[in-house]
Amino acid sequence: MKLRYTPFQIKCFAVEEQESIYHDKIKSFKSLDNDIVLVGSLHSMLAPVASMIKWLRPNTSINYIMTDSGALPIDFSFTVKSLKEKGIIDNTITIGHAFGGDFECINIYTGLITAKEVIKSDITIVCMGPGIVGTGTKYGFSGIEQGYILNAVSILKGSGFAIPRISFSDKRDRHRGISHHTITALSETTLSRCNVVLPILTKNKNSFIETQLDQTEIRNKHNIIYEDGANIINALNHFKLNVTTMGRGYNDDTDYFISLGAVGKAAVNYLDGLQ
Repeated sequence: MKLRYTPFQIKCFAVEEQESIYHDKIKSFKSLDNDIVLVGSLHSMLAPVASMIKWLRPNTSINYIMTDSGALPIDFSFTVKSLKEKGIIDNTITIGHAFGGDFECINIYTGLITAKEVIKSDITIVCMGPGIVGTGTKYGFSGIEQGYILNAVSILKGSGFAIPRISFSDKRDRHRGISHHTITALSETTLSRCNVVLPILTKNKNSFIETQLDQTEIRNKHNIIYEDGANIINALNHFKLNVTTMGRGYNDDTDYFISLGAVGKAAVNYLDGLQ
């Protein structure tokens, strides 16, 4: 049951339950074997990252795991519908109380295991559905899940990549450069070492980001990867995607999208290195 003990509870057939044809595969799981898992904190990160990967490496199999920190029904996302129709993402998994994916799982652990053992995807992207809760406080935002999802990837021996939230267009100081959401998750709640991909922007903007790194534990705790994501606009145009974040499109928040392009490119480079 999802939405348990509410008037709206629904019965979902989970991949891992005893009657499932996949039960034994989940039960016998040993390791993610360095499978690539990209973990974000906003639903608007999904389309740019996935499209960059597919544009650079068309035969890559991409799976999307939707958590329950935003919208619960996956059908609420027009983005997911568009990405599947265009062949950018291949499969979806809904975990926790989120529902409606191609596969249903109880939690992030079995979601990741399903991506490995059942779907056999090359790259998995994890982030919440549409909508985010934020309160302007250090810990009071739903995107803080990024930390414990990256921990789960590490526990299962996967290769975790943090998708940073970076913008110089947001009028709120706490979201300037690397957002305080990303800083909190990576410096405090992500206990395991992961890969953090940062974009190559202008000298002044990169200097601002470097200062943020110096003021936190992120540089010491994680692997910092610098990548050029400027080709994200070519990927978005190729797939005819019109994506916005907080109401801002590419021309309004270019650095945000370049940051996501950098993550997609880094993931492709890492995948090519594994194969």
